[in-house]
Amino acid sequence: MCGRFVSATPPDQIAQYFGVEETAEAVLEPNWNVAPTTDVYTVLESGGVRRLEPVHWGLVPFWAKDLKVGNRMINARMETLAEKSAYRRPFEKRRCIVPVDGFYEWHKRPGQKHKQPYYIERVDGEPMAFAGLWEIWRGPDREGPAFPSVTIITGPANEKMAAIHDRMPILLPPDRWDPWLDRDVHDLDLLGSFLVPAPSELITLRPVSTEVNNVRNRGPHLVDEVPLDGADEDETAGDDAP
Repeated sequence: MCGRFVSATPPDQIAQYFGVEETAEAVLEPNWNVAPTTDVYTVLESGGVRRLEPVHWGLVPFWAKDLKVGNRMINARMETLAEKSAYRRPFEKRRCIVPVDGFYEWHKRPGQKHKQPYYIERVDGEPMAFAGLWEIWRGPDREGPAFPSVTIITGPANEKMAAIHDRMPILLPPDRWDPWLDRDVHDLDLLGSFLVPAPSELITLRPVSTEVNNVRNRGPHLVDEVPLDGADEDETAGDDAP
């Protein structure tokens, strides 16, 4: 799964990197500990225009009775996108990219009481392009104001990632951004072929402090490497860890 990530790159730089044509006025604060049910930057196409805008993390299907449904839909398994009613329509029509600087994953180490968090990023320091789906919810009567939401697609881990977890977000290379975002592309076999683990050589990971377990901690120090034997065991923060 993917339950926490870093989003600290300024929106103008994100827009330039992803070829965005329009950027929403709303600006999110840099955050080194982004958690579900908050707004996250999303690259999507609407009306033929590529946009960067904050969207609620936790997909709320158009048929949902209330927003709480989204709390269970922060991730979508690639294996069931074409089957589950919550994801089938957005997979066909509303695909997006969630741009991040890196993400966290937790690993249960033998003999340790708490899971050890790791920070994963690209070896070249470039932004990661998470494959995502977005949807519009208008309330239980389907007549209210538009409420956009997003989920991150996950798949099997690559060899490097498998050392700490069996799944990871799907990362899209630049040559797949255009067809993935294009709402006129409906070839699910083609789109499904994009959903493969990123090459192991693309990513690097390092152990970080358990301070990241607490969503109230949001500073850049969270991505600093710590020795495995000296990782901070923050007893009060563990409840928030994925």
